[in-house]
Amino acid sequence: MSFWSRSGKWMTAATGVMLMMGVIANATAQSCESPRVLRFSMVPTQDSVRELSYYKPVLDQLVKNTGRKIEFFMPTSYSSVVEAMLGKWVDFGVLGPESYVIAKSKSPSIEVFATYHRARDGIQEEGPGYRFILITRKGSKFNSIESLKGTVIALVDPASTSGGLVPEKVFPNAAKIPPLKQYFSRVVYAGAHDLAAISVAENKADAAFIASHRFMETVNAGKVKLDDFNILWQSPLIPQDPFVLRNTLCDDIKKAIIDTFMTVDKTEAGQKYLQNVKSLKIVPMKDSDYDIVREANKK
Repeated sequence: MSFWSRSGKWMTAATGVMLMMGVIANATAQSCESPRVLRFSMVPTQDSVRELSYYKPVLDQLVKNTGRKIEFFMPTSYSSVVEAMLGKWVDFGVLGPESYVIAKSKSPSIEVFATYHRARDGIQEEGPGYRFILITRKGSKFNSIESLKGTVIALVDPASTSGGLVPEKVFPNAAKIPPLKQYFSRVVYAGAHDLAAISVAENKADAAFIASHRFMETVNAGKVKLDDFNILWQSPLIPQDPFVLRNTLCDDIKKAIIDTFMTVDKTEAGQKYLQNVKSLKIVPMKDSDYDIVREANKK
């Protein structure tokens, strides 16, 4: 069997089938995304601009490894980063544990691949986990959970794990108290971990929930002093903020992103980056590592 080609030549059926298979394979290969510009973002921190500067050696290396320009998407909230990834305005970035779980529930295209292995720093222990803590100002009358009934409590963001989810879903059960909005006279959202700590230091809130590593960053930045606070309660270990990407990107791009982060400790510039974020290395993570956050959500 044969047929007439566009060039006016006869082809055998076998040749035609081979060409058709090539077209299908090419179409399949093109079904992945290969943007000319890769966009990076991260959940807002106490100083997002300064923290972004820490990532420069990583992003510079990624430019070399992908041959693509890297742009930064400036977040306004935790949810803005999630929506940006779901809308394909951001290709890879750093989410909070809860914002990752939210993003994953909305789209399987959001994939975790790594997180920080933190160095020991004050109350922050070494490893890929942290605790959320309940703090009050030392010298105040608030030196127990019972003393906080009817007071003002500061959280970080509704989509923050340690500054939103765990305090509202886990803490009341653990402390055997009613829901936060019933136990406290007012629940306020500070917008960032450092602002939550500062609100307690400046008597704008009576207590606050904050992540242990973010609290130490605030202390190290000279914004507050560790000795000025009581720590009334701390949570079980929670996995650190996940590095994520959209798995609809082409395999070569995904591999370059993952390899760049996983080998960041191999260069002098990368080691400086790790020092700045108080970490020893970047370690692999998988979706099931964040099941503890899903369980908290169910509660």
